[in-house]
Amino acid sequence: MDTVLLITGGYLLGSIPSAYWAGRWIKGIDLRQYGSGTVSGSMVWEHVARWAIFPVGIFDIAKAALPTWLGLELDLGENIAAAAGLAAVVGHNWPIYLGFKGGRGLSPFIGVLLIIFPWGFPWMLAFLAIGFLLGDSAPWALASLGTLPLPAYWLDKLATVSFAAGSMLLVTLGKRLEANGRPLPPPGIERRQVLLRRLILDRDILSHTEWINRQP
Repeated sequence: MDTVLLITGGYLLGSIPSAYWAGRWIKGIDLRQYGSGTVSGSMVWEHVARWAIFPVGIFDIAKAALPTWLGLELDLGENIAAAAGLAAVVGHNWPIYLGFKGGRGLSPFIGVLLIIFPWGFPWMLAFLAIGFLLGDSAPWALASLGTLPLPAYWLDKLATVSFAAGSMLLVTLGKRLEANGRPLPPPGIERRQVLLRRLILDRDILSHTEWINRQP
C-alpha cells in the first residue's frame, strides 16, 4: 500500500505544470501553442522570460526528488524510490491537469538522480551543455541517458541507475514519438522521416531555430 500511494502521489505531484503556470502568469500565453509545444523549462526560456527558468527548473527537479527521497525514508528500497521519482517524470510528461500534454521530463529526472545517484547530475549536465553549445541538445540528451550506467558501474550503483536510466530512455522516446498528440503526415516516406526526426532530434523539421520559434 505504501508503494502504491507513493507512486500515485509521485505522478500527481509530477503533473503540476510549473512551466505552464509561468507562461500564463508572466505572459498570458499557453506554452503548448509555442515552439516545440512542450510544457518545459526550455520553452519558458524561449517564449516567457529567461529568469523564470530558475524557479520553474527548481520546482520541476524538486517534484521528482521528493517522492524519491520519501521512498528511501520509508525503507522501500532504491528501485521503488526510483520508480516513485519516475512516476513524477511520467506526470510531468503526461500531466492529468493539462489533458496529458506536458514536457520531456529531464528536469524531474535530474531530481531522481540527485537522490539515488548524485554523480549522475554532472554527467547529464555535461552532455546537455555540449548540446547547448552546439545548438541542439536533443541527441545529447539521449546520449546522456544511454551512457549513464558507465559512471554508475564505476561507483557500484549499476543496478538501480540502469533501471532508472533505461526507464527514462523509454519514457523519453515514447514522449518524442507521441509529441503531445501532434498529428503525423499520411503514411509514407514523409511520415517515416518525421518519426525519425522526432526520435533523434525531438522535432518534426530539420531546422531547430524554426522549430523553437514557432508561434500560433
